[in-house]
Amino acid sequence: MTTSKPITTSFAHNSTAMDVIRGVDLVGRRAIVTGGSSGIGVETARALASAGAEVTLAVRNTDAGQKAANDITGTTGNDRVMVAPLDLADQNSVADFVANWDGPLHILVNNAGIMAAPEMRTPQGWEMQFATNHLGHFALATGLRPALAASGGARIVSVSSAAHLRSPVVFDDIQYERREYEPWQAYGQSKTANVLFAVEASRRWGDDGILSNSLMPGAIQTNLQRYVSEEELNRLRAGNAAAWKTVEQGAATSVLVAASPLLDGVGGRYFEDCQEAAPAQPGGRTGVADYALDPEAAERLWQVSTALLKG
Repeated sequence: MTTSKPITTSFAHNSTAMDVIRGVDLVGRRAIVTGGSSGIGVETARALASAGAEVTLAVRNTDAGQKAANDITGTTGNDRVMVAPLDLADQNSVADFVANWDGPLHILVNNAGIMAAPEMRTPQGWEMQFATNHLGHFALATGLRPALAASGGARIVSVSSAAHLRSPVVFDDIQYERREYEPWQAYGQSKTANVLFAVEASRRWGDDGILSNSLMPGAIQTNLQRYVSEEELNRLRAGNAAAWKTVEQGAATSVLVAASPLLDGVGGRYFEDCQEAAPAQPGGRTGVADYALDPEAAERLWQVSTALLKG
């Protein structure tokens, strides 16, 4: 399924989604992009559509989604860009989306998310960032497994973040029922879960031709920062101003994981700046944490997630 040699490409920090997709033919392929109405989601969808894929934007706000779809069609000439409602924090919404999907699925981009949100909970009592960023996408992917398997070679893109370095999945108290809630730590836990999902999905589903990789898109100013104060944003920018990307650059690694032939047969890995990431170093802001690639933690998270969804 994978080789031990790290994946390297000719793309880099400043590469755009359109750079990565150039020369790739996705005619006859079907893709879903969650959160496809804004930010790197819409640029990921635009790149896939430009290569000929049929793309469904899975979004909470279908009016915004339709506006994005019209824009993508206008810029790519591809009129096979659809919109469907999806609220990842609402398991009934996820179930409806899955029930309404028909036919094979070649690319699933789990892109949508919330970041550094104040403490909120779903009706089940789940912490909102974990529920949205991980559990919603977990339910979506497992629900769509038959469609992914039917494609004869599918990819799942799990959009994580360097924020995964802030926290492993704390299995003893995932939902912050006993420990004090901290927004960035909770976000980090959910992003580690995104990496672990890709590890275990590739292990479980690789024989069905379904592989998943995770990635850090980079620092990009989008609607994802809606809960982050301007003061905090300024502090983050000042810490490493050169690292910030445009949305077109931010979508590049997602598109690489979704569609590049360079990743054929590759699963369970974490990418940043269009390269497979190196192990994280203490105190650093790049690379992937050992705990995020831990196969035992990945299997445990899958079991815990399945149990939570069963209620």
